[in-house]
Amino acid sequence: MSSASTIATNTSGQTETGTSGSSISNNSSTSLSSTEFLNLMMDELENQNPLDPSSSDPTQYLTELAQMTSVEQETDTAQNTEDTAQAQSVSQAVGLIGDSVTYTDQSTGDSVTGTVSSVQITSSGPTMTVNGVTGVLLSSVTNVTQQDSSSTTSTTTDSSDSSDSSGSTGSGS
Repeated sequence: MSSASTIATNTSGQTETGTSGSSISNNSSTSLSSTEFLNLMMDELENQNPLDPSSSDPTQYLTELAQMTSVEQETDTAQNTEDTAQAQSVSQAVGLIGDSVTYTDQSTGDSVTGTVSSVQITSSGPTMTVNGVTGVLLSSVTNVTQQDSSSTTSTTTDSSDSSDSSGSTGSGS
């Protein structure tokens, strides 16, 4: 196996002879995972020189560890909150199956009333099918009339008119 010899100068200006090599790169990741960071920190702490404390600052590692832990916890909390909100939206939409709803048609702006027959769970949240019309957003519902054999309960949500914000409840047999 032959390798080409190269001549170069080092940072001190001295001539050096060596062989050319190839570079190695890691394309998989540019950041450390928490496990890799902990392993690196333990190696550094095990190999530090106790007579020369300036060679490494163990408090810097602990500060970085605390920051990394904090960011991981905040990320987990945000993901859990998002998952909970998604589950609540799905639960609310499924609870409307069989009920009569009035919603604002997103394309025309008209109020449309119909019965919820099914719920579709999409990446952007739940949508409902009302009287054969798919893709009705839960947020576009302005009135719900619960269909129950013993009583009927109606709840109205109207953000534009505060004078008629009360829901009516009636019972009949």
